Amino acid sequence: MFTGNEDHDISMTEASRLTRNYRDRAGKNAIKGGFFGQAAMQQLMDQDGVVGIRYYYAQENDGRPVMILVGVDANGNDLADGFLLERSVPCPPFCGYFNELNS
Repeated sequence: MFTGNEDHDISMTEASRLTRNYRDRAGKNAIKGGFFGQAAMQQLMDQDGVVGIRYYYAQENDGRPVMILVGVDANGNDLADGFLLERSVPCPPFCGYFNELNS
């Protein structure tokens, strides 16, 4: 089902349009995204059988939106008993320099 070589390319023009659509609807103070460090992402990818990552939209008890990341095998199955990620560093306030994706 999955090989790990699926094409996910998107142009900056399209990416900025999509993130702008979200920001326009979400409101001024909404969470725009989050940061996951290289070591955590590598740990997720280095699990046996992982060919990619699936994300799930989720929500903290205080209403803050979050993403759950889980490794996925070639059959499209979540490796739910493995290493999972959340606890991203939220944007805002940690968005980096102003750009077309976070403006």
